[in-house]
Amino acid sequence: MTAHRPAPLTRRHALVAGLMLPPALTGCGGPAIAQRGGAAALPDFADLAERVLPAVVNISVASETQSAIPQEFRGTPLERYFRGRRERTMGAGSGFVIDPGGFIVTNNHVVGNASRVTVSLQGGQELQARVVGSDELMDLALLRVEPRNPLIAVPWGSSGALRVGQWVLAAGNPFGLGGSVTSGIVSARGRDIGAGPFDDFIQTDAAINPGNSGGPLFNVAGEVVGINTAIYSPSGANAGIGFATPSDLARPVIEGLRRDGRVERGWLGVQVQDLVAEDPRAGRRAVLIAGVERNGPAARAGLRSGDVVLSINGQPAETSRMLVRSIAAVPPGQSVRLTLLRDGRTQDLSVQVGRRPGGTG
Repeated sequence: MTAHRPAPLTRRHALVAGLMLPPALTGCGGPAIAQRGGAAALPDFADLAERVLPAVVNISVASETQSAIPQEFRGTPLERYFRGRRERTMGAGSGFVIDPGGFIVTNNHVVGNASRVTVSLQGGQELQARVVGSDELMDLALLRVEPRNPLIAVPWGSSGALRVGQWVLAAGNPFGLGGSVTSGIVSARGRDIGAGPFDDFIQTDAAINPGNSGGPLFNVAGEVVGINTAIYSPSGANAGIGFATPSDLARPVIEGLRRDGRVERGWLGVQVQDLVAEDPRAGRRAVLIAGVERNGPAARAGLRSGDVVLSINGQPAETSRMLVRSIAAVPPGQSVRLTLLRDGRTQDLSVQVGRRPGGTG
């Protein structure tokens, strides 16, 4: 089974019969939970769906690419014919409105290098959109439309407050059908699926299928706690394991795109790997500096291969992913204090963080 990130997206839904849910989940605009025979029945998401769906949009894209030149025609007079041909491709995905003025969030892989992006509202109105900015590493993009009247928007929620087993609602445009919702639970948190250096996905069994990419994952209060991004499936369709980018990671990126049109991340210029707790050099979980890039920020500060990073600005550095995310969140030009273990001794080292190369990376 492999992780898929189709230009649209996918998800799956499985409600557990007889699941006992606390009365605290009722009210606050969340799903109502009926009592049957003294046991809690499955929740009703109708009020929640009615409230949030107007802010969920369908996205269609068109792009043109240079046609590939067949090998047998290369170097022949017909090569010029193929070289002048361009192929037009179409795609579809989902998004959600975060500002009544027309700002819309989606996945970067939905819009890609599209030459034309069209946003369809739930009422059927179509608006042309421009890409304000995108971030490949987090697979996020921010669009802007010019509506005649203010749009209905949905608020961000805190993904950090999610617990495994809590109800969530996914909304989007599966298979181009538009305006669809599916429900499920948070299956796991902090998933690393090998999509990039900032993997920290929410896993859910809410049904997600091609076309759901970029759509919102709501908590029962109607807040966006994730952005549906990928599935884990042997067939490319819903198999019950979907992944959403947590709102706590996505929101600062979207705010940066809205403010500057790009995202700048901190960078040390090192290769890192995890150390197990039993490692005698650390005595606890820590991060090993496996390599240092020449002339990079770490090299200029005196960091060496073989150093063990124990903490960053006093916060424990327990995993390499944690270290990379912590440094990425530091604005380029600022300094961080690393507590190291070197030659059996601990010491502090100040490092001025550089700008991660690669555009929005």
